[in-house]
Amino acid sequence: MANSASGMHVSDECKLKFLELKAKRNYRYIVFQIDEKAQQVTIDRVGNPEETYESFTKCMPEEECRYAVYDFDFTTPENCQKSKIFFIAWSPDASRVRSKMLYASSKDRFKRELDGIQVELQATEPNEMSLDIIKGRVSL
Repeated sequence: MANSASGMHVSDECKLKFLELKAKRNYRYIVFQIDEKAQQVTIDRVGNPEETYESFTKCMPEEECRYAVYDFDFTTPENCQKSKIFFIAWSPDASRVRSKMLYASSKDRFKRELDGIQVELQATEPNEMSLDIIKGRVSL
């Protein structure tokens, strides 16, 4: 864990894809992973704009940590269409302790590289990032 104190390097591809999600809305979500050998955060997968929240949650591995951003569309009580970009730190109980520590120590630096995140969520099991929780967080 040579670089854990300051966090992992973030690949340019991660930053570029996030900008495309934020500005152009080319993606519904992006899932990121840490490549321990390369000591950097890389892209695991991206979701097309028409993908659902359910398809996003199903792609999260049961035994491995991940970071993700999700562009959530919603309608306000005043009937305005809006969206918020969620940052989700996925750290399932079944993942390795070393992996949990690596993701936890790198999270803040990684988030700083992604300018425009509006809501952060930490989840250790699927029900902690359910659609109801996401909907509840947009009104805060």
